Amino acid sequence: MLSVNELALEIFDNLAEISEEFNAAYHELDNGARIVDCGVSTRGGYAAGRAFTEICMGGLGEVNFRMGEIKGLPVPFIDINTDFPSIACLGAQKAGWTVKVGNYFAMGSGPARALSLKPKHTYEVIEYEDDYDCAVICLESDHLPNGEVMEKIASECHVDVANTCAVVAPTSSIVGSIQVAGRCVETAIYKLNELGFDTRKISAAIGTAPLPPVRGPKLAMGVTNDATIYHGRIMLTMKAPEIKDYLEKIPSNKSKGYGKPFNDIFKEAGYDFYKIDTSLFSPAEVVINELSEGKVYHVGAVNPDVALKSFGLI
Repeated sequence: MLSVNELALEIFDNLAEISEEFNAAYHELDNGARIVDCGVSTRGGYAAGRAFTEICMGGLGEVNFRMGEIKGLPVPFIDINTDFPSIACLGAQKAGWTVKVGNYFAMGSGPARALSLKPKHTYEVIEYEDDYDCAVICLESDHLPNGEVMEKIASECHVDVANTCAVVAPTSSIVGSIQVAGRCVETAIYKLNELGFDTRKISAAIGTAPLPPVRGPKLAMGVTNDATIYHGRIMLTMKAPEIKDYLEKIPSNKSKGYGKPFNDIFKEAGYDFYKIDTSLFSPAEVVINELSEGKVYHVGAVNPDVALKSFGLI
């Protein structure tokens, strides 16, 4: 079986070895844990963002950038593709691990989750878990983890702390914007999983989303999520005629909170994340090619006006 940690480690090692070329910084802690700072105290950039996102997908996804436009305005886009959607997106990329040690807090994602099995139910559903002696984790935080944090991660992953690696970037950074927009495909896979669909039947996935500008810590979470909610476009290939029963529930425009920038919705909810309709976290538009019957389905639509408003372009 494919090891997402083994594949991601190759990307991490390259990032660590020539970190300066990525506008990143490599650190080795006293306990041997290795960390690459991709935006906490460094500039980061597109190359670091690509590496961070590909590590997050367990080495089973490809990341590219291009210049596009929204209503005639120039906007960069990220393009994601994977031939292992269930493992790459749910088994690795999903932000399913809240890392909290003392005063340190980070959202954890990436292949290390497939060793710690966080959350366990996800791995039971997709019937995947990794078996490797090195753990590679992606941390969304504005602080670097210390030795105690890395010891905790190592313990949860059942590996030696010296075999534990982390890439770190705050949401409000170039790499932060890239890696969150790079979850555009994951949101579609995640939504279908939540609806009870067997995502192992998805054989390939490709998607695109605009790269949101960095607008500061207060707006970062909303701006990065809006990229996919209002302008994420996904195509899934599968052998699953039953997909027609799920179609209308996939896109974000079916959510009760749809239609405003996320930060406005968050404010109206009293900044209580749990008051927000979770179905909002979905791509704007999805095309599905169902192979067994040779059918093509299309649901949802992009909402350029809300995307541009969120990005501060109108």
